[in-house]
Amino acid sequence: MTLLADLLSTVFERRYRLSFGTGGDNRPVEDLAEALVGSTAETSGLTLAAQILDRYAAMDDTEKLAFFRHLATAMNIDPVTVKATLDAYEAEPSKATYRAFVHAAEPKRHEFIKRLNHVPGATEALVRMRADLLQLGAGEDALQALDLDFRHLFVSWFNRGFLVLRPINWESPALILEKIIAYEAVHSIDSWEDLRRRVEPSDRRCFAFFHPAMPDEPLIFVEVALTKDVPGSVQSLLTEDRQPISDQTAKTAVFYSISNCQPGLAGISFGNSLIKQVAADLAFELPGLKTFVTLSPIPGLMGWAMQSEIEVDPSDALSVRQLAAHYLLEAKRGDGQPHDPVARFHLGNGAIIHAVHAEADTSQKGMAQSAGAMVNYLYDLSRTAQNHEDYASKRKIAATNGVRTAASAFPTGA
Repeated sequence: MTLLADLLSTVFERRYRLSFGTGGDNRPVEDLAEALVGSTAETSGLTLAAQILDRYAAMDDTEKLAFFRHLATAMNIDPVTVKATLDAYEAEPSKATYRAFVHAAEPKRHEFIKRLNHVPGATEALVRMRADLLQLGAGEDALQALDLDFRHLFVSWFNRGFLVLRPINWESPALILEKIIAYEAVHSIDSWEDLRRRVEPSDRRCFAFFHPAMPDEPLIFVEVALTKDVPGSVQSLLTEDRQPISDQTAKTAVFYSISNCQPGLAGISFGNSLIKQVAADLAFELPGLKTFVTLSPIPGLMGWAMQSEIEVDPSDALSVRQLAAHYLLEAKRGDGQPHDPVARFHLGNGAIIHAVHAEADTSQKGMAQSAGAMVNYLYDLSRTAQNHEDYASKRKIAATNGVRTAASAFPTGA
């Protein structure tokens, strides 16, 4: 019955979408956008929204940029009206003056984006639209302001309450498995057999967040290795000739690859919820699991070392380990957060820098970005909340004594 319901729903949505996408309105797309915001009838509004989405899909980059500039300017707020309504509310706070201020402070493009999303299938199209905006609008203040509106709406539409966690395994639909291969951003999947080694054995897991409006598009996924000990090398996890262990004998869950799948959802954070949900689910499924760690890249290390004029000898494992520990603890941005983006993510989630390893990723990418170094971030579920608070309020980095010792041994005068 569930399969039949899904099929009927899919057919209905496709017919519904086509019924509003047919017909021609030769007005410029900018005029259609203004008409959509001013529309009061549901059917005509759906027709306009579908036509705008169809027209947008056929645009080249120049046309898309012109369209975005129209939204950014013609559909912006009117500062004079906003100030006047705010003054009126300040002089006489009431439901009416507050409503007038809220209406003036919300740009028309907000309503435009929301009305586009009334069309079945539009959510995915809008995610792709924002990906275009991020690419084409870099460097233009007005377009970056427009992106804030997209982001504001997406934060609501893609909040954790709407997301569905689904396991990915060798029995998953080929369409989904193909996208896991395509979207893997940390350790590339070179073949179907490579993918099979990551999702089929009993000591391997993969989980992804999906949104009901995009059921065939993973938003983010994590690959997990179940091991006896904390690993210090990705080669040991991904080698072709490794011997799987029983998941019942595993003591450690290793999150060794986390990949965001949708460029149009950049800045919308799912990783924190994903890791903690997967850790909780695995702990329930396998009570023998006691340790939850990552095996993470250190993507900013070599770039920072080059800027700091630090010479790195990848063959000197001790030196690389000390350098990496120093970098993670001491290299900071202007706002006091770590220079490394992966460190910012995990420390912001309340993780602990558990151990740093040299010669941990000897792939071409691993050597180029971190001289082969990797790091374990430990998720102690009893301490993540306090660690997060300390990091957010004090920029305090939680790390083991071993990592601090390695960092202090780095010759800072080098």
